[in-house]
Amino acid sequence: MIFDKLLRLKPLEQLMESREESPGHLKRVLGPWALTSLGIGSIIGAGIFALTGLAASKAGPGIMLSFVIAAMACAFAGFCYAEFASMIPVAGSAYTYAYATLGEMMAWLVGWNLLLEYAVGNSAVASSWGGYFNNLLAFFNFQIPPQFLGAPNGHGNIINLPALLIVLIITWLLARGIQESSKANNVMVIVKLAIILFFIGLGGMFVKPMNWQPFMPHGFSGVMAGAGLVFFAFIGFDAVSTTAEECKDPGRNLPRGILFSLGICTLIYAAVALVVTGMLKYTELGKQADPLAYIFTQHGLNGWAGVISFGAIIATTAALLVYQVGQPRIFMSMSRDGLLSPWFGKVSKKHGTPGNATFLTGCIVAIPAALLNISEVVELTNIGTLFAFSLVCCGVMILRARRPEATRRFRMPWVWVTAPLGILFCIWLAKGLPAITWYRFFAWLLLGLLVYFVYGFRNSALHDKREKA
Repeated sequence: MIFDKLLRLKPLEQLMESREESPGHLKRVLGPWALTSLGIGSIIGAGIFALTGLAASKAGPGIMLSFVIAAMACAFAGFCYAEFASMIPVAGSAYTYAYATLGEMMAWLVGWNLLLEYAVGNSAVASSWGGYFNNLLAFFNFQIPPQFLGAPNGHGNIINLPALLIVLIITWLLARGIQESSKANNVMVIVKLAIILFFIGLGGMFVKPMNWQPFMPHGFSGVMAGAGLVFFAFIGFDAVSTTAEECKDPGRNLPRGILFSLGICTLIYAAVALVVTGMLKYTELGKQADPLAYIFTQHGLNGWAGVISFGAIIATTAALLVYQVGQPRIFMSMSRDGLLSPWFGKVSKKHGTPGNATFLTGCIVAIPAALLNISEVVELTNIGTLFAFSLVCCGVMILRARRPEATRRFRMPWVWVTAPLGILFCIWLAKGLPAITWYRFFAWLLLGLLVYFVYGFRNSALHDKREKA
């Protein structure tokens, strides 16, 4: 008990009470397939269309193994998320799980770092969306003036207009309601899966087995380097857990949504890698920003290459939508706990969404995407996500030891093996990031601690209850 007070741990029962005591409730409308679709929408983004060529240049045809290894790393964290989601069906994802196991300050830091994954990362995705959109227009002999594409180009760039517009549209859609957003995501998931399956089917007719030789040209170290790259094509499944208060029977459906989406995406990624490296020699893929479309043009399928570029836009749009689902719900959970102003936690009576937090997230994403070149800080997204993953893996072991009697509708298998492996994978991947990323990460943590002690520590709901007691 003293340990709990020192760390400001929030008991499981109190986490559930905080939802019931909140002034507004989200609408429970999402079933298992809607959750799986949200997971696929967030995972299959621009990564499969952009990273495959670069990863293949390092791993060769062995990129298929790279995808499997990266999927295993995500699966370890995914199992941990699934167990937590079945125990604590409350919006907030890793932030909420850390509150129950590692204490208030660590929970704040997790929430602070999730801002990197969902907001900073989404700004980068929105910026790339503008580029994909312009590439698609090129097939129709139309180009957006360079000054409205935002990237430094010597043309007096003003604003990334496509990025700004897509973020505003998505923000409006999310404010309308989770059911409407889920339906839009379902349509985009169907379209992008159809295009990817079309790529696999048509591309398979042009596969030359000789291109798979040698299978691992740079040895297993090349396969592991490829895994480090494609790992980030799997990030996004954790966003499913932020919808805990909007799904039916969360203890049963959340684990299914997380694990089904990971499994489906792994199979799709491996199949795409097989076709990509079979259609063209891996040495020709490293410098291509849009390798899937490029491969089709090399086989004289120029018209179909435009379809692939359209698929990249749909995939990126779906990823933008799901990431922007996650961040407002984390803001809302932090607001309920007193770590942010009550303004962040207000739920729209008409639409049943965290309206204030949704519009704020839209601004946080739109302004950098429209006005700044943020490519240099994108790796902060990666390290922030790995930080959250590792703490969730740590937290599930702590809760197994401290609360073995707690109800778990999903229990991750071999917890004392899989959870440590999840932590080790996160450390290994983070170790490969540049030193400047680590410096920026520590600066971000210090800024987060400053905000916590200036506002969150004194205004915490947990602190107020204990003061009254």
